[in-house]
Amino acid sequence: MMAGQTVLHAAEVKAQLVVDSGGAATHKPGNVPSAVIWLKPIQSDAVPAVAPGKFTLLQKNKMFTPHLLVVPVGSSVAFPNGDPFFHNVFSLFDGKRFDLGLYEAGSTRSVTFSREGVSYIFCNIHSEMSAVVIALDTPFYGIADPRGTFRIQDVPNGDYSLHVWIEGQAQNSLDQLTRRVHMAGTTIALGDIHAGTPKSQHLNKFGRPYEPDSVPTY
Repeated sequence: MMAGQTVLHAAEVKAQLVVDSGGAATHKPGNVPSAVIWLKPIQSDAVPAVAPGKFTLLQKNKMFTPHLLVVPVGSSVAFPNGDPFFHNVFSLFDGKRFDLGLYEAGSTRSVTFSREGVSYIFCNIHSEMSAVVIALDTPFYGIADPRGTFRIQDVPNGDYSLHVWIEGQAQNSLDQLTRRVHMAGTTIALGDIHAGTPKSQHLNKFGRPYEPDSVPTY
């Protein structure tokens, strides 16, 4: 076994997200942020082919639905405007950088997520709107349920790199959660994955604070 390697005996992986806030830890429904874990095979030729698809993030009632979307690399995501006013969807993060510009009610625009990464999605008009698209080149991932429980099923034996994304957490903190694991069995619990106080503030597409709403039709 290599130094720093964790041996797991699993065809199913389980983990529990725990939120640390003010000295207390909780995994109660409603207190758990969006979170995803995934396993990337160390040997690149061991990655099963995952076909890209077509997905939708609806803009309605000044919200994106769903808030979190995990897609295979190469997938297309449509951003239809279901509100009776303009939206301007953008992302300036490393997963996929784009700016769809202003577009009106009833119209839609699409983006292809051509490489692996996490994209934080916002509207340049409505600061309260946010979503996350995670493009992965592995099928072995689990999304936290309302109690913060992760499950990844049908994982073949082999060596993997475990990655964690938790909404609101700094990337350097998430990087520290990455570790190498070895799969060789039936079922394993990874234990608790801890999340701290989230960081929620974001800027507009020009890198400035949002202006107070002044145009009612927006």
